[in-house]
This record gives sequence, C-alpha cells and structure tokens, in this order.
Amino acid sequence: MRHLNKGRQLSRSSSHKKALMINLAQDLIEHKRIKTTLGKAKELRPFVEPLITKAKTDTLASRRDVARFFSKPAVMQTLFSEVGPKNVDRPGGYTRVIKLGVRVGDAAPMAIIELVGYEGVQAAPAPAADDKKAAAKSTPKKAAKKAKKAAA
Repeated sequence: MRHLNKGRQLSRSSSHKKALMINLAQDLIEHKRIKTTLGKAKELRPFVEPLITKAKTDTLASRRDVARFFSKPAVMQTLFSEVGPKNVDRPGGYTRVIKLGVRVGDAAPMAIIELVGYEGVQAAPAPAADDKKAAAKSTPKKAAKKAKKAAA
C-alpha cells in the first residue's frame, strides 16, 4: 500500500533522489529551462517552487533556508537577484512542464521544464571543450619541455 507516500520513487534511494532534485534545481535556475524525463520534471516542480517563493523576500533567513540546497554561489545569486524579484507579483506557478514525446533509445517520456517568464531566454553557453584543451596544452611546464627538446 502507498498510503502517505508522497512523490515519485524514480528508481532511486531517498538520498540519491534528493541529490538529483538539487542538481536539477540548480540547472533550472542557471539555464532557465532544462530537458529531462517527464517524471523528473513533475517531481522537480514541487521541489523548486517553494525555493523561488523564499527567494521573493531577500532576507538572511530566506537565504539560509535556500542555501541548504544549493552549493553553487552563482545559482544563489541568480535566484535572489533575478528570479525572485521577477516573480514578486506572481502567487505561484513559477515553472511550466512541456511534454516532448518519447526518447529514441528507451522510449522514456521526455519533457522540458522552464521558468515562466523566461521563454526564449537562454544562459550563455559554457566554453567549448576545445578551448579548455588548448588552454591546458599551453602550460608553462610543457612549453619549457618543448624548448628543452628543441635545444637538444
């Protein structure tokens, strides 16, 4: 029997599910919309909406309540400086779930969950992996090694 068992199991332990919800919530606040499975999107909604409600009042207590869940300071800053003030007049319903169909590999139902009022707004893309590799290749140690080999 499932009496008083609220929420979806998502085939995970409770700690794994909590970590998943925290990561999805951070990504949603950071990118304004994310693509995930329908079950995860439906489960994320009641997790993230109270956090946005707390962010509407920028007090030390509300910041500490929300900081329990978020490990990225940039996400906290975005939530309290951008998302919270934008939703001050909205009494709830800060997210929207859009069904997409099924995933090709395993036919899992997919959905997009997005923040209401941020349609068409995307966060700046992360630096490409090639840029990171190029920066890593040009370290001083490697340059010195190459110079030593060239001299020999």
